[in-house]
Amino acid sequence: MRTIALRLCVGLALAVAACAEEEQQPLSWQEFQDQAYQEEGVWVVNGDEPAETIDQLADHYRAYLDSFSLDGIGSTQQELIVNRVGGRDDKWSASAAQNITYCVSRSSFGTSRYNTVVSAMNSASGAWESTARVNFVHNSSQDGNCTRSTSSVVFNVRQTSSQQFLARAFFPSSSRRNRNVLISTSAFGNISPYTMTGILRHELGHTLGFRHEHTRPEAGTCFENNSWRALTAYDAGSVMHYPQCNGTNRGDLVLTTLDRNGARALYP
Repeated sequence: MRTIALRLCVGLALAVAACAEEEQQPLSWQEFQDQAYQEEGVWVVNGDEPAETIDQLADHYRAYLDSFSLDGIGSTQQELIVNRVGGRDDKWSASAAQNITYCVSRSSFGTSRYNTVVSAMNSASGAWESTARVNFVHNSSQDGNCTRSTSSVVFNVRQTSSQQFLARAFFPSSSRRNRNVLISTSAFGNISPYTMTGILRHELGHTLGFRHEHTRPEAGTCFENNSWRALTAYDAGSVMHYPQCNGTNRGDLVLTTLDRNGARALYP
């Protein structure tokens, strides 16, 4: 997970790592920018979430400053949490949620890894589909030329050589150019106790609008910002909670009862 704010942990996203020692003063805007990891024209914030423009990065910084407190933990706006943009939930409309199409880049993965990803995407999407009114649709006819420019699908899945994360995704409000699920080559190595399916369950949670659970004050560390709305009580075992951020899950990343309740609340 890449550090761009004070209380984030250092190391590969979703990998076990120790949290950096907390600072006592907020970062300056320049320091905040200097720590941000850039890839393909976007900033990757909070480990695996994109900020598409400098204005969006500035929004993250303002939220970070607004949320800064002496104990290093932000406060909630109100009591599984959904991202907020412009004062509204960042989610798909009821109709769009029923046809979230995607392609998987055959050329970027190669045959063996392509088959692994297709299977994992099918299983991971099925976990969300079985609990909420959402439907991910694999448009395999586009897999031969599956890029960020493929306009016939909502998002594309492809491989990257980045070592900053195991995988990263996007929120519903992202532009098509940045609606990518990127899977690092490192995710195909030994990532026990996680599986590719578990990682993608987490990343597909982001594509539905769900934030990292550990940004809530109850986690006590790895705070990100307050741009979210609570859907359930705090869940330390959530599929959206990094284990290294005081999460309680020590196995693969799976949906908990509270995850399912939150998903149904957002997509009934």
